[in-house]
Amino acid sequence: MTELTFRNQDRMPALGLGTWKSDPGEVGEAVREAIRIGYRHIDCAAIYGNEAEVGQALRDAIGAGEVRRDHLWITSKLWNNAHLPEHVEPALQRTLDDLQLDCLDLYLMHWPIALKPDVAFPEDGSAFLSWDEAPLTATWEALERCVQKGLARHIGVSNFSRTNLVKLENASIRPEMNQIELHPLLQQNDLVADCRATGIHVTAYSPLGSRDRPPRLVREGDPVLLETPRIIEIARKHEATPAQVLIAWAIQRGTAVIPKSVNPRRLRENFDAARLELDRSDLDAIAGLDKHFRFVDGEVWTSNDSPYSRADLWDE
Repeated sequence: MTELTFRNQDRMPALGLGTWKSDPGEVGEAVREAIRIGYRHIDCAAIYGNEAEVGQALRDAIGAGEVRRDHLWITSKLWNNAHLPEHVEPALQRTLDDLQLDCLDLYLMHWPIALKPDVAFPEDGSAFLSWDEAPLTATWEALERCVQKGLARHIGVSNFSRTNLVKLENASIRPEMNQIELHPLLQQNDLVADCRATGIHVTAYSPLGSRDRPPRLVREGDPVLLETPRIIEIARKHEATPAQVLIAWAIQRGTAVIPKSVNPRRLRENFDAARLELDRSDLDAIAGLDKHFRFVDGEVWTSNDSPYSRADLWDE
């Protein structure tokens, strides 16, 4: 399995299991099955609403001798309503309690957007805290203190543009990961290159096109990534599935990738994708698919009188 090496030489498997949109009652068994198959990287977040079930699955797998804790890489994320410095450590501690862990391997700031503490998702502009009220640097300093207390081994960000990453470049602990939407329709070559040049690893989320994304994110005429003719052609050439081609592409770019599934057969297929080698003609064909198309466009954070604009979010 390809791994990404962190500054202290810790290593994270490039292929992980995503748990966004994995329903309670299904996610726990999916995590157990993934561990049996060989997954050692599990990606979580408080806002997914399923960390307690994931935590029980982890505990059961460790208790059954299926895996050791030190062989697992567990990532989670700080939600937007806990950006005030005094709320960061309690939010992390709730995640640790739910996951039944003493320490996370990686903890990410989920979005560069702050909400008031009693808001999960905004209905209007009054739900937000501006960057003046909740500076990214102050939230980051609170994350640094969590590392110093041994609650997280590494810290990073998610959904950060280059401009927002620059705001943290003088931090005592610089971000080690940026988890962003990445797939052939949104390749983000410049941002990936910038992260690589500054020592920040990249994880690709929604690598299969997030076909089961929430209805609020679906627009008429959206493309279906898994039905892209060139991807299907490449899959047939390699006697693989389109999903395997997309996963292999992400790994060969040098990024981590976290496809989600609760189906045992697809969990195995996704894991086996790490062995698929795409050739130069495949990579050139995929390079031509970039449309700068986002399945997760962040509009919820930039509408309804929000203090944040699309330019604040994506540099666009």
